[in-house]
Amino acid sequence: MTRNLVIVESPAKAKTIEGFLGKDFTVKSCFGHVRDLAKKDLGVDIDHGFLPQYIISPEKKKVVADLKKIAKEAEVVWLASDEDREGEAIAWHLVEALNLDEKNIKRIVFHEITKPAILEAIEHPRKIDKNLVDAQQARRVLDRLVGFELSPLLWRKVKPSLSAGRVQSVAVRLIVDREEEIRNFLVTSAYRVQAEFVADGNKVFTAELNKRFPKKAEALAFLGKCIRALYTIEDIETKPAKKSPAPPFTTSTLQQEASRKLGFSVANTMRVAQQLYESGKITYMRTDSVNLSNMALGMAKEEITKSFGPDYVKTRQYTTRSKGAQEAHEAIRPTYMDRKTVDGDNSQKRLYDLIWKRTIASQMSDAILEKTNIVIGISTTPEKFIARGEVIRFDGFLKVYLESRDDDDDENQEGMLPALTVGGKLDVNEICAREKFTLHAPRYTEASLVKKLEELGIGRPSTFAPTISTIQKREYVIKDDRDGIVREINTITLKNDKIKESTEKENTGFEKSKLFPTDIGILVNTFLMQYFENILDYNFTATVEEEFDQIAQGKTVWNKMIHDFYFPFHKQIENTQETSQKVSGEKFLGNDPKSGEKIIARLGRFGPIVQIGESDAENKPRFASLKKTQNIDTISLEEALELFKLPRSLGEHEGEDVTVAVGRFGPYAKYKSAFYSLAKTDDPMTITMERAIEIILEKQKKESERIIREFTEEPELKILNGRYGPYLAFKKQNYKIPKGTDPAKLDLKDCRKIIKESEPTKPGRTIRKKS
Repeated sequence: MTRNLVIVESPAKAKTIEGFLGKDFTVKSCFGHVRDLAKKDLGVDIDHGFLPQYIISPEKKKVVADLKKIAKEAEVVWLASDEDREGEAIAWHLVEALNLDEKNIKRIVFHEITKPAILEAIEHPRKIDKNLVDAQQARRVLDRLVGFELSPLLWRKVKPSLSAGRVQSVAVRLIVDREEEIRNFLVTSAYRVQAEFVADGNKVFTAELNKRFPKKAEALAFLGKCIRALYTIEDIETKPAKKSPAPPFTTSTLQQEASRKLGFSVANTMRVAQQLYESGKITYMRTDSVNLSNMALGMAKEEITKSFGPDYVKTRQYTTRSKGAQEAHEAIRPTYMDRKTVDGDNSQKRLYDLIWKRTIASQMSDAILEKTNIVIGISTTPEKFIARGEVIRFDGFLKVYLESRDDDDDENQEGMLPALTVGGKLDVNEICAREKFTLHAPRYTEASLVKKLEELGIGRPSTFAPTISTIQKREYVIKDDRDGIVREINTITLKNDKIKESTEKENTGFEKSKLFPTDIGILVNTFLMQYFENILDYNFTATVEEEFDQIAQGKTVWNKMIHDFYFPFHKQIENTQETSQKVSGEKFLGNDPKSGEKIIARLGRFGPIVQIGESDAENKPRFASLKKTQNIDTISLEEALELFKLPRSLGEHEGEDVTVAVGRFGPYAKYKSAFYSLAKTDDPMTITMERAIEIILEKQKKESERIIREFTEEPELKILNGRYGPYLAFKKQNYKIPKGTDPAKLDLKDCRKIIKESEPTKPGRTIRKKS
């Protein structure tokens, strides 16, 4: 008989915790949520106070049955799901699904998986906080109502199989708005003037003119005035400055910094952080808080003193400023500050290193700097050159860590300056006026989108990663790299009293891992902004989050909040259904020079297309898919006509045609009825036969290496090499091969026996989603 059953969310966490508790405790995992709203219908009883209709998820029925059996024998059931609203809801659902007696249950929470924290939690159990449960329930019900009513409207008015969501649609709006801003941005240029001065015969430094010239003629005129001019140091201003460390990580800042410093996606950051948390290496990874416990402050002080000396210690307690911060636990930090590194894969080591450095730096002394500004006068003109320098007098926290920025650039970098005196004369090596173009606002990365959502008060630590994953999965947004454009830059140089003009080429606008709206994302956003601008309003979405916070604090009744939202919203849906027209985003591009027929760009069944001819004409229209880098709004007639040159025949290989084209999933080569995806760097309009054959042979080689054995008597049965080793594939189901079995020696009889005696493997582990 089990005296104490502890239920946690994940098996990794269960394994770690089981090692801390004695033989009287059995630790089991519920694998996240065990119940959810019924999927078949709305799953919410609107007529009875928006009562949620929960069902046990089909894939969790066995888990629930096993837990129910163990719980029935246990004296006490300890519900140890995560300490946020989602975790509280999971604990409540377990009580309901397992039919637990309230007298026999205890709720425990901890923000780190260490032996002291677990034992402390056992010593101080509490009851389930129904306010937190209601806040999560309100979010789940509201999002279901919005999605259930908006999505069918989109199917009828825009395109089948679309979906909308309260937070995801606002995230898409941000990306579409930024794209619109970029398209409307007017590029201008001005000449930035820099001079290279020499002091005391050999000390070289750079200064910039305190003015920029909009026109080339103005820059030329200025350089003309500088011929044979004298340069004098008019003023030197030196003042002390300090730089303070950034606070410890919250969910949002961890996602941003892991993106900038490590190149991690938001989802990958959360996956790796969860692994570190569940193995007891860091504290809980979903938090708004920058607070550190007194114990953590003590550990940090001890580690800094030991590693760097007492001068480097400065204990700080930061205040959480993020809008609507809700979680009461700590910032993300190492569980033990004296562990500079951890075991694990490379991703875990790198993320842990980042967390350790950020936490330690936050408790270190300020960096002491000395900033110097030097004003240099020109004898022939009133403009001044300004040189800026920075000297680090005491490195402080910079010894460990410096926060990155999304907008780091080289224009404001400050260097070292030589010792100079007021009234001193300077020689000039050269003065260069270089054309600089204005830059549009940057497109969002996953991390900078998280930052913007947090600034606006939209979403919470648990929702950032799922929101960003959802808008990409639904193909409203793509994460992509884009080539820049080459443009000419004018440069005017004054050297040895002679002015020389030159041009150079600059590659500008290169985008790496940026978020771009797709045509369908733009179209859905246009429709929703036209008819549901109030739902996509940033303030409205933030206000809803604040109402969830009010529910969590017991200040608002959850179903009253839903009632006040739903009925006006439902009326809005009905009105839109009656009054709105079906939209296709159709754009007339011009007429085909050969046939005279109309050419339009529009959304097709599998994405954006261009079409020659009309559907009701005698001749069937012709279609071509847009490239991934093209969209309906900006494609030109000339670019559309180019697409109709596809499919393009490259010739024959071993007696069979090789053609290239663009399809639903991008550019491809076709050979012997098989399709071969082209690489990102391959353009179907210019790819050569040699390159296409290289792609075809490479894929054929991979396919042949994947197949271990086939059976002529049973063509649907194969023994294949997979990512995690050999397996059986039969009628679209996969089966594990028993350990110790040589897959190459299996015959048809052996394979049939394995299939008969085992269950098909699932496509992947079910991970709880934060809603």
